Amino acid sequence: MAFFDLKGLLSPVTGLKQFGKKPHTIMFPDVAEHASDRYRGLHFNKLEDCIGCGNCSTICMNEAIDMIQIAGYEGKKGDSGLRPRVDNGRCCWCALCVEVCPTGSLNLTKDYIFVTPDANDFLWTPGIDNKEKGEENISFYSDKETSLSDYSRVPMRELDGDVRIQSFAEAVLGYNEEEARKEASRCISCGLCTESCPDHMHIPEYINAIARENDEDALRIIYDNNPLPEMCGKVCTRRCEDVCAMTHRGDAIAIRWLKRYATETAKNAEIIKEIVNPEIKEANGKKISIIGAGPSGLTAGYYLALRGFDVTIYEAKAKAGGMTFYGIPKYRLPAESLEKQVGYMQSIGVKINFNTRVGKDIDFKEIYNNSDAVFMGVGFEKPWTLGITGEDLNGSLQAVTYLDVINGGGDMEIGDKVAVIGGGNVAIDAARVARRKGADVTIVYRRRVEDMPADWEEIEGAEDEGVHIMPQGIPIEVIGDKNGKVTGLKFARAEMIPDPDGGRPRPKQIEGSEEIMEVTSVIGAIGQEGDYSFIPDDMKNQIKIERGRFVVDENKQTTLPKLFAGGDSANRTADAISAIADGFRAVKAIEKMLMK
Repeated sequence: MAFFDLKGLLSPVTGLKQFGKKPHTIMFPDVAEHASDRYRGLHFNKLEDCIGCGNCSTICMNEAIDMIQIAGYEGKKGDSGLRPRVDNGRCCWCALCVEVCPTGSLNLTKDYIFVTPDANDFLWTPGIDNKEKGEENISFYSDKETSLSDYSRVPMRELDGDVRIQSFAEAVLGYNEEEARKEASRCISCGLCTESCPDHMHIPEYINAIARENDEDALRIIYDNNPLPEMCGKVCTRRCEDVCAMTHRGDAIAIRWLKRYATETAKNAEIIKEIVNPEIKEANGKKISIIGAGPSGLTAGYYLALRGFDVTIYEAKAKAGGMTFYGIPKYRLPAESLEKQVGYMQSIGVKINFNTRVGKDIDFKEIYNNSDAVFMGVGFEKPWTLGITGEDLNGSLQAVTYLDVINGGGDMEIGDKVAVIGGGNVAIDAARVARRKGADVTIVYRRRVEDMPADWEEIEGAEDEGVHIMPQGIPIEVIGDKNGKVTGLKFARAEMIPDPDGGRPRPKQIEGSEEIMEVTSVIGAIGQEGDYSFIPDDMKNQIKIERGRFVVDENKQTTLPKLFAGGDSANRTADAISAIADGFRAVKAIEKMLMK
């Protein structure tokens, strides 16, 4: 029996009620679309703000974003040169990419209609393919407060200033395990730091290992191309942090302190060797001599020994480390920390002849003729003088000399009121050491405080310890009494003259502004140079030297084929990590030259 379908019969009639109602769709493009204020539509990227970190690509669960090179955007310091490209066929507009963008360059727009018959057109570059009207349609963005990333650094614990000046105990206390894990978890692994590091250390890799609670793995990764990582973890100039993606909205990852944490987990040389477990190749019969046990010489010696070379380092002083041992105060770099790393190098076969000055205790030609290659890492230990009247008075000395004596376990009489001339790290170190010796210390600097080349952390540390910084002061004369003892420093005030080329303003003495500061000592810290007197004249004439430094090629090779050089004597950067990079680069070149 058939049933009568009344509902089906009336359906066309009931449809009549839709007439006159607002439609759910629009006639695009004749009628413009309207979206809510925070609508998540198509992407837009502010290309000039983007640094190509790739964090958007990493977090995308749909693999809808890849990083590509586009015309007009080249890689540079702090910018990979890459830009994100979005596959709109894969994108679900979850906006995670926007939430983790460290610069805020990547956004979503109100635009959500994109019609094309070609599927390839859905693969597009935000900021390029919607360049014309993309930015004005931005609807969804993130800021520091709403971002999923953590832009605040875990604070570093350190002794208070009034406590620090009472001894040479290490001022910075270092991260504990909980602090290190938390700080390491902030890293987005963009790799911009690696490109900026002179030694190209595997920074994201070892930071990720720390975050994973695998400190031993972190140590192995670090030692792959840096044999002095604990030293770097304490005193590195950390240019890697300057380009950290997190600085665009907050604090850089504490790369230096995390390196310190990982390396300090190995308490002695034996533990380092056990964890790193380096592969030491069989002896290859080649002999390498190294002059100077500073960072570049130690680095060259370590990696050459691992590659089977017979390595001997000739060091004029009683301890290894060069200026890092004799120039950096122990409250920054404790002696036992550096000795631990040197002990590890010796354990894998690096021979160091201490108290052996080349040119005096052994002839340079003898070393050169009896070696298959020679590496010089002699550093800059000869201080510049101030060039003013009274420098020869008793109580007028150079910072490098003062630090050398103190770090070597000696002492120098400086009295209770000291003036330090200069604005670099050496000046700061000398001032802070003098404070620990009980002196009232004033740093006299020709330019403004913001022009000082010293590390800002060291400047703040000095001020926290009671060091007074007097900017725009030009030293004129060291004053002495009838017995030839320093009693004062005559100086003049300076006005700053703008540089038309955009450089640092130039100090100009203000006429009639001369004053005399009563002091018991004046310590000069305006720079150093190398001492190459150990090289015989006939050989020195074959080595190209410009502006006090050996001229080397990209392999750190001098104009004498068997002779290589690195560190301060061949590199104007003048920091330990650059010296380490020089040594590592020379190792590769020496191996290539001798093991053809």
